[in-house]
Amino acid sequence: MQLFYNPNITESTETFSFDKEESKHIIKVLRKKDTDILFVTNGLGFLFKTEITLASDSKCTVKILSFEKAPASKFHLHLAVAPTKMNDRYEWFLEKATEIGIHEITPIICDHSERKVINNERFDKILLAAMKQSNELYLPKLNNAITLKEFIKVERDGLKLIAHCEETDKKTLKSVLKPNENVTLLIGPEGDFSEKEIALALENNFIPVSLGNTRLRTETAAIVACHSVVFINEE
Repeated sequence: MQLFYNPNITESTETFSFDKEESKHIIKVLRKKDTDILFVTNGLGFLFKTEITLASDSKCTVKILSFEKAPASKFHLHLAVAPTKMNDRYEWFLEKATEIGIHEITPIICDHSERKVINNERFDKILLAAMKQSNELYLPKLNNAITLKEFIKVERDGLKLIAHCEETDKKTLKSVLKPNENVTLLIGPEGDFSEKEIALALENNFIPVSLGNTRLRTETAAIVACHSVVFINEE
């Protein structure tokens, strides 16, 4: 199934038109024509079956034939991950985490962060492309970058974890995870969290966890954590 995206459609929508760029792709590149069927999601769990009524490369219009909604996850996975020095590594994380099934991502700026500015518009496009490619119907939420201190101040439900590299008493990630439980997990930059940041997280009831016996890159650690949480929730 080839999946298209339109954030503005709802259960009450009867017809809608794609923007010029998407219309050109549908008609010129994919060679779709009148009466062809397109499957569209709004990123909120809905799958709409539509039929092309106007095959224009400037304004492709469709009518909705039917729709269904995928059940929402029984858990919520929120990864707060420091931006990597090389931007393409973070983009790789965003793509793969979306394919695996992450729900929310917050870039966090830490004491040892080498990159402190991110391009949300580009990151949003990567999440969207990954959602469509993997036939996922829920688009992950990407928050604006904030400091770790600001992030920790916000009250959050469920399990709160921090993965760091310091040689201290830590539990394994798999030993603390339970099905159907919301998880917020902090992953630091290449230089790891500072001692002050780790202490602040512990003061705010974050549990220190280990992701394995080897030292992982930021983006690898994020993918390991993402897959572990999704895997424990598989039915």
